Amino acid sequence: MKIIDAHIHYAGHEGFNQTARESGQINTASAVAENFRNNGVVAAIAMGTGRSDGNPAGLCEPMRPDLAGPVTAETCALPRNIVYCAGVDSGAITPENTAKSLELFEKYLKTPQCVGLKFYPGYHHLYMSDKRHYPFFELAAAYDVPVVIHTGDTAGTRGHVKYSHPLTIDEIAVDFPQTRFVLAHYGNPWIVDATEVAAKNENVSIDLSGLAAGKIDSQTFLAQYRGYLEYLKTWMAYLGDWSRFLYGSDYPLVNIDEYIRVIRAIIPEEHHEEVFCGNALRTFRKLARLMKEEETK
Repeated sequence: MKIIDAHIHYAGHEGFNQTARESGQINTASAVAENFRNNGVVAAIAMGTGRSDGNPAGLCEPMRPDLAGPVTAETCALPRNIVYCAGVDSGAITPENTAKSLELFEKYLKTPQCVGLKFYPGYHHLYMSDKRHYPFFELAAAYDVPVVIHTGDTAGTRGHVKYSHPLTIDEIAVDFPQTRFVLAHYGNPWIVDATEVAAKNENVSIDLSGLAAGKIDSQTFLAQYRGYLEYLKTWMAYLGDWSRFLYGSDYPLVNIDEYIRVIRAIIPEEHHEEVFCGNALRTFRKLARLMKEEETK
């Protein structure tokens, strides 16, 4: 089975290196490539992370993945099977720099590898319904790319989870019906609320990344967290639309091989192709076009 990992981190700073070690992995471009080959991952979507404090023009600069080298609007060091969502540093957006910042994001969205935008409301301490975000939602719709939003718990203690609660996404999903939104991490632990937001709004999907962390053994995890996983299965079945779920790992948070086994175990087998591959292609349409071009070469 072909797998598209719809949510990874592909950055070379020490924090991610340490996270990879804790999950029994090595955070280098070559090690990730081998990891993907060994586990049938044919493509992945990396989330731009960090801050844009260093922009010399004082703009909100797109955050890009840099594990394989620099990514600019002119050159891209990413492997051919890895694309990315440009991260948006909400706190760097001001009324004075919005227009120029949007121009900068547009330059990246014009490149084949930039397939979406990524927001981190819990880390940047702003609701997604803050009006400074609205032009970015419109930009995403104009370029036919989704907006991925970190929902649910945050790593560490400095995040404010009131901003990342999945119910806060309902407002923007209603007000921007032409924009596709992805609730990263299923809003965990607010699974019921995330399910309701997706059930109510056809332009909202859910990624299943980050539901486990560290170096896990799938059989042990399935047994130890049986109640939690049955709860997930209950609410996925309640939504009843398997086209709305996307597999993602949140690499390097968890070891990919065992996490794939966990997600396989909680998704009905007849929906594996959708969840592990097809839904990512429908949601990230630029990736679908890129993969089709690669097939014809």
